Amino acid sequence: MPELSVVIVGGLHADARKEAVARLLTDVPDSVVLHHDLSTATAGTVVRTIRDATGIVAAGEAPLVNDCACCALREDLVPELLRIRDAGGTRMAIVELWDSVEPKAMAEVVTAGGLTVTGVLTAVDPALVLPYLGNGDDLAERGLAAAATDQRTVADTFARQLEYAPVLAVAASPEADDEDRELLAQLHPTARQVPIDDLTVPAPRRRPPSSLARAALAGFDVEAADAAQHPACALLPADADAHGVATLVWHRRRPFHPERLYAALEDLTCAAARSRGRFWLADKPDVLLHWDAAGGALCVESAGPWLASLPDAAWDMVPPVRRAAAALDWHPEHGDCCQHLVFTSPALDRDGLEQLLESCLLTDAEYAAGRAAWKQLPPAFDTLLEV
Repeated sequence: MPELSVVIVGGLHADARKEAVARLLTDVPDSVVLHHDLSTATAGTVVRTIRDATGIVAAGEAPLVNDCACCALREDLVPELLRIRDAGGTRMAIVELWDSVEPKAMAEVVTAGGLTVTGVLTAVDPALVLPYLGNGDDLAERGLAAAATDQRTVADTFARQLEYAPVLAVAASPEADDEDRELLAQLHPTARQVPIDDLTVPAPRRRPPSSLARAALAGFDVEAADAAQHPACALLPADADAHGVATLVWHRRRPFHPERLYAALEDLTCAAARSRGRFWLADKPDVLLHWDAAGGALCVESAGPWLASLPDAAWDMVPPVRRAAAALDWHPEHGDCCQHLVFTSPALDRDGLEQLLESCLLTDAEYAAGRAAWKQLPPAFDTLLEV
């Protein structure tokens, strides 16, 4: 069968997302848009539409799976894309994700289905980045939940949408200022930012592909994208300070005291619009812990063992990208065990934040007592980690 390029376009900024999809549909001949509307889930189905530059060419419904609209999308997406491919005549299928659907899961579903994802784009309005990062509302409260059990918030969903995509389709936004654009740049400095051209400007009949179309067809590596999000080897932002926005990268080789860190969680979580990274607790010295905060809420999860705690024979089972990341940051005594946290925000109090973080580390005397003594410290994080 002829190759079909699949391009995934997502994002909670619905107007920007629709502009990006319309631009791609206009610029790439023989392309279609596949969209599943999860807002119809209350009626027991997900409405599917396929449209080209002239309008809707097909429509249908997919029943909910286990009372889950997102599960219905997963089940229906690949078969529909295969039907589009097998029918022939289509060069590119643009998968326009519904508002709160995250691109990571859908890119993995499409790739596992034997199709080629050539691009993953998140559409962004720079003026809305800070309001969405600061929105701690549950998706369910906003009518954006993808399943009855969906407990995500607007802020953490938007953060993942933003940080997963290697390409950001940026809408022209008269309301955005230099601070908004700088915040976007610092949150995802490795992303390629591509402007969405104004569709109201008449285009010549034959025109070269837009920058957005070229980015959509440039290629996408689902394994590399997954590795870039893993806390052990994530491509975290670098230290920066411009236009009233700052990013603090905090890196230390001493573990946190669990009780002091737990007592400081609220202040640390609210210190920045976005913070993430990996951290090291003294009472769990072999466990790599993931820090993920947005919208005033913090998620702490175990990401498995530090490589330093694994026997040599187990290293062959570790992905090469993680071994390479650990080797770049290896310490002769502690291996890859460390604190590596990144805080990004307008009006960031860098000095106050650093002082607070430093106060949570083990003191010289506590550190000198050694790992056996560390493990006897109160397990303040067991509730958060559901241990």
